Amino acid sequence: MRYLMIVKATPMSEAGAFPPDAEKLFAEMAEFNNELIAAGVLLDGAGLKPSSAGKRVRFQGRGNTVVTDGPFAETKELIAGYWIIQCKDMDEALSWARKIPFDDGEVELRPFSEPEDFEGLVTDEVMEQEKAWRDDQAARAPKADA
Repeated sequence: MRYLMIVKATPMSEAGAFPPDAEKLFAEMAEFNNELIAAGVLLDGAGLKPSSAGKRVRFQGRGNTVVTDGPFAETKELIAGYWIIQCKDMDEALSWARKIPFDDGEVELRPFSEPEDFEGLVTDEVMEQEKAWRDDQAARAPKADA
């Protein structure tokens, strides 16, 4: 099962600033990411630019959208980065989340809705296509160097 580990934004990340010990933190994050890759768990991960570089698209009826430029006010509701990991269950995903080398901050852990969750709601053809896309994503995931 896939899980999204969501790194919550902070006032510092929203300012586009790095902590004073950024070099040490980046080295620890590289080590953590390499551990995820070596374990065959990491599917994707990245840091995100501050919300000032983003836009929100609000839908108000089909085809009617409103675009709002960042920055966005509620830092606690923003995302500064993420990992997508493949684990057997929530306990395994939680064990990885606990290893993130943060001194402070918050990470939210959420399972993906998988194609099987929609069984009976979509056709078998749609289910197979969704599974094929998921398998393709997994095949493209980073691999540890041999």
